Amino acid sequence: MPDRRRSRKPSDTVLQIRDLHVFYGSSHALQGVDFTLEHGVQAIVGRNGMGKTTLCNAIMGLVPASRGSIRFHGDELTKLPPHRIATHGIGYTPQGRRLWPSLTVDEHMRLSDRGGSTWTVERVYDTFPRLAERKNNGGGQLSGGEQQMVAIARALLQDPELLVLDEPTEGLAPVIVQQVEDMLAQLAEEGDVSILLIEQNIGVATAIAENVAIMVNGRVNRVLPADQLANDRTLQERLLGVGRHSHEDADFPSFDEVAAAPASEIDEAEVSSDVVSLPVQESERKAVHYIPPTRWSSAAWKERGDDRLVESPNQTSAKGKDSTATSRPFDIKPEPIYAEALTPLAQLRGQEVLVVGTFDTKGAELRYIRDRIASQGLRVRTVDLSTSGKPSSADVPPHMIATYHRGGASAVFTGDRGASVRAMAKAFEAWIQRQQGIGGIISAAGSGGTALVTPAMRRLPIGIPKVMISTVASGDVGNYVGPSDIMMMYSVTDVQGLNRISKQVLANGANALAGMVKQSQTEQGEHNHDLPGLSLTMFGVTTTAVSQITAQLKDHYDCLVFHATGVGGRSMEKLVDSGMLSAAVDLTTTEICDMMMGGVFAADEDRFGAFIRTRIPYVGSVGALDMVNFGAPETVPQKYQGRTFVEHNPQVTLMRTTADENRRMGEWIVERLNKMEGPVRFLIPEGGVSALDAPGQPFHDPEADRALFDAITRGFKETGNRRLLRLPQNINDPAFTDAVIAALAEIDSYLGRERHAAL
Repeated sequence: MPDRRRSRKPSDTVLQIRDLHVFYGSSHALQGVDFTLEHGVQAIVGRNGMGKTTLCNAIMGLVPASRGSIRFHGDELTKLPPHRIATHGIGYTPQGRRLWPSLTVDEHMRLSDRGGSTWTVERVYDTFPRLAERKNNGGGQLSGGEQQMVAIARALLQDPELLVLDEPTEGLAPVIVQQVEDMLAQLAEEGDVSILLIEQNIGVATAIAENVAIMVNGRVNRVLPADQLANDRTLQERLLGVGRHSHEDADFPSFDEVAAAPASEIDEAEVSSDVVSLPVQESERKAVHYIPPTRWSSAAWKERGDDRLVESPNQTSAKGKDSTATSRPFDIKPEPIYAEALTPLAQLRGQEVLVVGTFDTKGAELRYIRDRIASQGLRVRTVDLSTSGKPSSADVPPHMIATYHRGGASAVFTGDRGASVRAMAKAFEAWIQRQQGIGGIISAAGSGGTALVTPAMRRLPIGIPKVMISTVASGDVGNYVGPSDIMMMYSVTDVQGLNRISKQVLANGANALAGMVKQSQTEQGEHNHDLPGLSLTMFGVTTTAVSQITAQLKDHYDCLVFHATGVGGRSMEKLVDSGMLSAAVDLTTTEICDMMMGGVFAADEDRFGAFIRTRIPYVGSVGALDMVNFGAPETVPQKYQGRTFVEHNPQVTLMRTTADENRRMGEWIVERLNKMEGPVRFLIPEGGVSALDAPGQPFHDPEADRALFDAITRGFKETGNRRLLRLPQNINDPAFTDAVIAALAEIDSYLGRERHAAL
């Protein structure tokens, strides 16, 4: 307001943040942020998961600060509620824009207009002529760029002195990004408002801002002049981990291929990424993006063959042949960069139910589900994933979802049905990760729609109710459900119209979801005093060790044991990503054997990724890395004939790993251990890695074990937070399990001192 502005001194610092800490449960999101905005435009850039949005929410009072100071023109904000902070003169445009689809542009403006301020509705229309042209259009009828203009204009009408913009160009096509950039440049030039710009688009950030702050792991790593960052490609790559890629020639499958494919193929076949446009000459402008993990399946390892795994040209393969030709793909493979962690359950969970699907073909069924859930007093939002281009009556129409694709809406509505369906699946997955307040999600579909919706369901944390009513639910649904807690219901009849059977099945699904949502709302806050969650991995040959550990820790931890069968490890890491576990005793890492040698209980290449992303305390070992699991004896690949086998039962055959295989596994494991920045203790049992590897047992092979142990030891990078211990016992010996418990206790003691010092 005018009086408020006149009271400011010209020399007043607009925003000053000192030693700011924010926690989500036990997750330390902001870790001592120091930052100053004197005036003008300041940008903050960084990868996903670094704490940028949390910083915005802390400034606006939407998340509490555990420690530190946020001062706006010298006034402390940390103890103020959000509405008081807004009246102090800070406008906020959050991610996702958050417009009302049913309100027109002009109605949005009139609702936000405070009257008597520097910014009026008329000035907004003068500044954004496109909004004047679209003033009578509803929020759901606007393009992504137009929605962003409305969101920024709505904040300006609050007459802010500081405008906080959280990724305003996210999900927009390049031509729209340029429009938003021009708009921000105009605001900066007018000088009425200072701007804190949170961006992943380096080109926009450096074009608009005077200085750019780099955010890494919850801290502001450094602040640079914008022109310095803009003109130094090497610096961009070093600080932000960006590399040049073009996705113009993406190889999309046909619609029939998508419809027939399990959800995991849609989820993993196309590597998703966060687009970052670098400030380069127009003639060479291409998309630049971060590379999340490559989730190779066991089938991909089988195709490469055992003798092609991480061999150098001067080595000889297991078959005795020169491996120069076969090893080249692994000599040049890029270093994996791990994806962002899931939003913690406590932060994401809310009361709104999402009813999701293709409303152009399943509209009657989805609206029937919506009405059943709404009749039980729950808030419902419908989300349309149709790619036909037909008008939509859903609360969130398809074009709003499509803007979240890394290539913008134009990458979704291509005219090629197969390409559109696959791209929409990726867009919806990106969209749902930006939502909050989700109480549950439900869909009804055939095989194609199931593959379209379930990847996004799997991105939600464990604990959010998820129901998928599908024609494929009577078969093998592992590829759709994965490590998540999706409830699959068989539709009995095809999901094609309402009849006496489909109505009953759809009603049962809707009622089930409504009951789960209501119960989860009732139980929120009831378990605040539960023991912290501890994950443990176990196989039959490490059962003795895990039993000894859980017996001693049951009074201190809620012990969750995961069977290391491929999906067991993924389920454990899903819970870690969901923020539901406090520490891990990953004693049994045998799934890596099957991944690398083509066994049936394979991990994927993101094994250990959740610990890298979340930095929770990790105690690990090499349990059962002496064996690869196959089915009945006749299923063992021909190339493994002559090896040492144990028939566990008629349907499970175990194969002893060799020294060369162990060396490769050790190198693979230690590479990921070195990326863990949380507290790490990794223990090596030199007396054997399983019950079958003890002296006198069929898999006892000290030479093979030594190759594994030495590979890990050679590559392990010890720090004050990361330690390696080699012990003489077998993994199941009580002395070894005592050492595991002592290592966890050492981490707990260290973290306890840290917390005490922080308090």
